[in-house]
Amino acid sequence: MPSQKALVRRPSPRLAEGLVTHVEPAEVDVDLAVEQWEAYTEALRTHGWETVEVDPAEDCPDSVFVEDAVVVFRNVALIARPGAESRRAETAGVEEAVARLGCSVNWIWDPGTLDGGDILKVGDTIYVGRGGRTNAAGVQQLRAVFEPLGARVVAVPVSKVLHLKSAVTALPDGTVIGHEPLVDTPSLFPRFLSVPEESGAHVVLLGGGRLLIAASAPKTAELLADLGHEPVPVDISEFEKLEGCVTCLSVRLRELYA
Repeated sequence: MPSQKALVRRPSPRLAEGLVTHVEPAEVDVDLAVEQWEAYTEALRTHGWETVEVDPAEDCPDSVFVEDAVVVFRNVALIARPGAESRRAETAGVEEAVARLGCSVNWIWDPGTLDGGDILKVGDTIYVGRGGRTNAAGVQQLRAVFEPLGARVVAVPVSKVLHLKSAVTALPDGTVIGHEPLVDTPSLFPRFLSVPEESGAHVVLLGGGRLLIAASAPKTAELLADLGHEPVPVDISEFEKLEGCVTCLSVRLRELYA
């Protein structure tokens, strides 16, 4: 029976100091962000996911983007080594949480850097974005951990956005979706569907054809509904100001051994 647990982490009071690289800085309303985070976690629970809170990291402004701290394949967790040095303190609490859930734990070591947001899993294929936050040594270490478990690791150039998953995610049938102007090489994906909005490129598979998607992508939601999926929109405007999307706010654990 697949597990349906989602790691989440409460926003830091210093959220407004979060890093931005590809967008203009904008004022973040932290109180509104907390409300949006609560609605996001509620949406996960409504659709059958058990949320597991990682201990908050109040001194780490970006720590709410919990996906960047770890990559999980089957029941093996690879603790990231964030490309932004200021984010490295975020991983300790996440490591503790995945260890408590029974994952076996591996690490990315210096000189490797890797952010979880650069990883897109489609079946047994792991796409890894080679961009500003993940370097070649990080890609090699990821391969060394997951290829022996049966994963096929495919490295993909990322230059127009922060992370691979800022550009693309995948539908339940494995079709990769992205907003084409921000995708370096769409031809690297066997099936690629262009979507009309940047934030429409990000979906979280909730199960049963339901897709968590940002409320800021109504045209994409319409397109996906027309293809027989069921979009579940959530407002994450404050996190979008920090280059966050629906995927970065949780780590979905689907294959933990009971």
